[in-house]
Amino acid sequence: MAAGTAAGIARRRAAARGEAVEDERHALGWGEGVARPDHKIVRTSDGAELAVWDLPGDGPDAPVVVLPHCWGCSHEIWLPVARRLREQGHRVVLYDQRGHGMSTRGTAPLAVDTLALDLEAVLEATDVRDIVLAGHSMGGMTIMSLATFRPDVFKERTKAAVLVATAASAVGAGVGSPELAGAVISHPLVTRAMLSKNGHFLVRSAFGAQPVRSHVVLTRDIFANCDPKVRGDFIISLGRLDLLEGIASIDVPTTVMVGTRDTLTVPKKAQQMVATIPGSRLVTLKNKGHMLPLEDPDAVTDEIRRAVKG
Repeated sequence: MAAGTAAGIARRRAAARGEAVEDERHALGWGEGVARPDHKIVRTSDGAELAVWDLPGDGPDAPVVVLPHCWGCSHEIWLPVARRLREQGHRVVLYDQRGHGMSTRGTAPLAVDTLALDLEAVLEATDVRDIVLAGHSMGGMTIMSLATFRPDVFKERTKAAVLVATAASAVGAGVGSPELAGAVISHPLVTRAMLSKNGHFLVRSAFGAQPVRSHVVLTRDIFANCDPKVRGDFIISLGRLDLLEGIASIDVPTTVMVGTRDTLTVPKKAQQMVATIPGSRLVTLKNKGHMLPLEDPDAVTDEIRRAVKG
């Protein structure tokens, strides 16, 4: 589903309830009735078409931040942070992971090492160097996979990394084996339940204390409209995740962020990463959950800007 569709649904529902909505997506040009910024298509070797937004900063020497997004969602989750970075002069590269948002699936396995190759393709297509890579959830796993499977690319192009609400070892849906989790997540009844009147409650646990309702609804809408088979195949891969050996060789400044109420990539996963990545630092956000780019975009932006400044 296009990002603007999800945004429009969230706004209309909020308006029907008489709520005011801070529509941060509008500020970047996303939204119903607003022209979407131009994007390019990056084609991978297996035929996937990745939708990429390369948003210019202030001048040719503007610092560059690349933002891979989370499982089951799209680049839109990053928009509150992207808007703040652009207001401060940064060049921002956003893209939809394969099978998500406006990007197609291709024929390669839906595995984290495949996402590393996709990130490499995006970096090459945009020709960015000396960048800060900031990834949320599966986006963070994408960055760590790049460091693991394509360390030469990671070292050549990356000056720092910010890993937001993510993990380097197996995560799941809490329903048993990865295969069972995949079967449950991809079942049509899950999508049907999410699109029901109270379906947003099914993603409420991804947030911490007192989330903005429109953020919960937006997350539900994007997730529900992600291909169920894509969701299911990726959760199987995430249930077998093991990047700990690879990330032990990361040699750029790295920040790991986690919310104390994150129930998906729990705080002990963040602590495990910090214990493994040399010189990394842990930032813990009290009472926040898994959706940190929506829940606390100021804190996430601050850590990215700190990484940019070195």
